[in-house]
This record gives sequence, C-alpha cells and structure tokens, in this order.
Amino acid sequence: MTSSQGVYEVRTRKDHRGVDLISDALPFGRLWYDGPNAASNAIGYVSQYSRSHNAVIRVYDEAGNVIETHEHAGDFKQSSSPFTCAKRPRSLSRSGGDYDVRRPCRPT
Repeated sequence: MTSSQGVYEVRTRKDHRGVDLISDALPFGRLWYDGPNAASNAIGYVSQYSRSHNAVIRVYDEAGNVIETHEHAGDFKQSSSPFTCAKRPRSLSRSGGDYDVRRPCRPT
C-alpha cells in the first residue's frame, strides 16, 4: 500500500441495519448505508470519492471475515474543459488571478 492509497472497509452493522463504510480517508471516519443495496452503494461511493488516488475496498461478513476485495485505480488525471480563457500577466489582473476578467472563457 502506498501513501496515496486509501483502505476502506464495508462492515455489517451490529444492529443489522445496513453497513458502515469505515476509513481514515473519510471526513468523519465512517458512513452508514441502509437498504437492499447498501454494500454496493458504499463501494460506488468509494469509487467516486477516490477518483484521484488508488483505493482498496474490503467487504466483511458478520463474523469479520473478508468476503470481497475491490481495487480501484485512481483514473482522474486532469479536468478537460471545452473552454479556453484569455490569460494575461498577473500584475495586470484586477482580481489578482491569472485570467482576464474582461475577456471571459469561450467555447473552443
């Protein structure tokens, strides 16, 4: 496991009301999923949340045994925008940014 790889655990809740998605990479440490597709919804969230880094998802049964393992390769490289923006020197920009505020972005 590398430093840019997240490890996520999908575990059945003790009260049998869905699953918990657990990871140090999550903002609050754990998320609760309920319903008939709780585990697949949790896996889908990790796939979307970890677009910029690799992730390993382990699904556990009630006894604590790993029953599934999913590996997600971070495939998000760079946002591709169909717009181009006119750039001008930072010192001339009124807003302090790199883009000309008087010449907005336009489709390419």
